[in-house]
Amino acid sequence: MASKIEVKDLLEAGVHFGHLTRKWNPNMAPYIYMERNGIHVINLYKTVAKIEEANEALKKIAASGRKILFVATKKQAKDIVADKVSKVNMPYITERWPGGMLTNFVTIRKAVKKMASIDRMKKDGTFNTLSKKERLQVDRLRAKLEKNLGSIADMTRLPGAIFIVDTMREHIAVKEAQKLNIPIFAMVDTNSDPRPIDYVIPANDDAGKSIEAILSHVTDAVAEGLAERKNDKQDDEAEAPKKEKKAESKKEETAETPKKEKKAAAVEAEDLTKIEGVGPKAAEALVNSGVATYADLAKADPEKIKEVLTEASSNLAHLDPTSWPKQAKMAADGKWDELKEWQDSVKGGVE
Repeated sequence: MASKIEVKDLLEAGVHFGHLTRKWNPNMAPYIYMERNGIHVINLYKTVAKIEEANEALKKIAASGRKILFVATKKQAKDIVADKVSKVNMPYITERWPGGMLTNFVTIRKAVKKMASIDRMKKDGTFNTLSKKERLQVDRLRAKLEKNLGSIADMTRLPGAIFIVDTMREHIAVKEAQKLNIPIFAMVDTNSDPRPIDYVIPANDDAGKSIEAILSHVTDAVAEGLAERKNDKQDDEAEAPKKEKKAESKKEETAETPKKEKKAAAVEAEDLTKIEGVGPKAAEALVNSGVATYADLAKADPEKIKEVLTEASSNLAHLDPTSWPKQAKMAADGKWDELKEWQDSVKGGVE
């Protein structure tokens, strides 16, 4: 269990300090407690409530196996984010934000692959055959790529969410995430606009202690979600032989089993969120409509899937399921490597 969030701890960390009153954004009014000495004071009770709400959502995303990208390029946040986030094995950006990091993800992946190819050159001896000048150029390129993209080398697909420290500084990241409908979690100070943010955490985003206090709770929630996922996998592996035996005995007892029972047995084993573009809520809507396996999704008509999503929630109406049956067919056939390559080559699961 993650440690309980205490208002006293946040107060000591200086989370309540906002910006000068003349620099405020009126949209932050609901989160401001008072004004003192020309500085706005943030309502920490609302901060605690918002942290708990954000933590619950982050925990679910981590448990589903999706990555959460942390972004903090300001000086006082760099080291804190790198330290905290690396412990939970999540990608992070602490240098400058590479333009098109999300909207042009395919190109960014090519740069990461270039880094891997240089490493291979050094291992197989090809690197030593180059001239001294070429080796120097390759080393400099490798160092530059490592500095800017080394922390996202393991991120093979678009993240399930993005966590930002200082939305004014990282406004490009906010716009890219909005464009791709990626949930945005952020520490929002009194001078920032909270409207584009899905999960607002009103807090002082300038002080190191404040950033560390918020990130400690956030990364604890992510770690909890990852632990749940690990336990579920172990339970599934332990129950797999039992399920196989039960399936065999049922086949012997009756030649024809109802389709609904087959779907119910397959639901636990098949995670539809592995399809690019399918989030936890979209997966739940599909299962409720009877599309519970990769095989079901492979046969489904994209137009009907769209209708199911729209009926389930207006928040899912923006999703484009055009490529879902194609991805599901690869998953149903067990072609996971081919599916992963395909997902890397397109944006957000849409060809």
